Amino acid sequence: MEERLIRVGITHGDINGIGYEVILKTFSDIRIADLCTPIIYGSSKIAAYHRKVLEMQPVNISVINQAEDAGVNRINIINCADEESKVELGKSTEIAGEAAFKALEAACNDLKRGVIDVLVTAPINKHNIQNDQFHFPGHTEYLEEVFGVSGKKALMILMSNNLRVALVTGHLPLSEVVQNITKEDIKSKLSVFNQSLKQDFGIIKPRIAVLALNPHAGDNGLLGKEEETIIIPAMEEMDKQGVLSFGPYAADGFFGSQNYDKFDGVLAMYHDQGLAPFKALAMEEGVNYTAGLPIVRTSPAHGTAYDIAGKNMASEDSFRQALYTALDIYRCRKFYKEATVNPLRKQYFDKGGDNEKLDLTKDDAIDSI
Repeated sequence: MEERLIRVGITHGDINGIGYEVILKTFSDIRIADLCTPIIYGSSKIAAYHRKVLEMQPVNISVINQAEDAGVNRINIINCADEESKVELGKSTEIAGEAAFKALEAACNDLKRGVIDVLVTAPINKHNIQNDQFHFPGHTEYLEEVFGVSGKKALMILMSNNLRVALVTGHLPLSEVVQNITKEDIKSKLSVFNQSLKQDFGIIKPRIAVLALNPHAGDNGLLGKEEETIIIPAMEEMDKQGVLSFGPYAADGFFGSQNYDKFDGVLAMYHDQGLAPFKALAMEEGVNYTAGLPIVRTSPAHGTAYDIAGKNMASEDSFRQALYTALDIYRCRKFYKEATVNPLRKQYFDKGGDNEKLDLTKDDAIDSI
């Protein structure tokens, strides 16, 4: 029997931003439904409103009641937001935040039940989505709470082609970065990053570049001692565990000289250190991937883009790439699991004392050859 297509849960994000625009533009190419079974968590009425405002050609979307009813070779949508939610393009409103959360909650529940396989999230507004159930700086921290394993942290990876940038600290004020960079945190992020590069991207022996915290990598302590007291000791301990990390490199020279081409991943110390150069290099097709969780979640690298909402100016490239990436990672994880489920046991045979000699003059010796 033919294996069913991967079911992709898609949350509509902030209804006043460009979420529906990039979703509708992506699925205006019906061939994508041949690659997977898309299930949008949102509102068919709000989707129709955006299509009309954008003056797009109709996109054939089937309304379903639950993910189990999703049809193949078509775009499906589950109405989980209030159909009467008022859309105010380009504005942050409480209604938009509520609609974004309802879609995210419904998709996560279905992901838990196993009726969808991966999650692709359209951008949210981190301010208006806050409520009693969502009190996090962003998707990453919420998903860590919902799906995370106790004692383990999720890892934000921004990726495009062969450039993958992960962060030791994520959505933190710059004034709090230094106190949140510890040897244990760096070791933890290196471990998660290394494992993700193996199981999610199929890289057998990942090479990870580590960026310094201070300018010029601290200049031997002249511009800061965190490299010598925290970062390098953490890298040395992880080296003993088989994690191949290199550096720490000064961030400006590292990106300016394209040294990132020599590595499978780059671990930055804080948000803007890693993401500012990444978005300068790969904004259009960049993908945000949440590693370190038992589920696969991706999103476009851009935000709600209120300034261009409803103007038919948004590019769907990043969202489409997020969709493709989710499918690739899901398959890669499956192959990795199959390849490592029953590894051969390592055995050692001491042949140092094997002094037995075979007498070839005997007939039975000849028969045993």
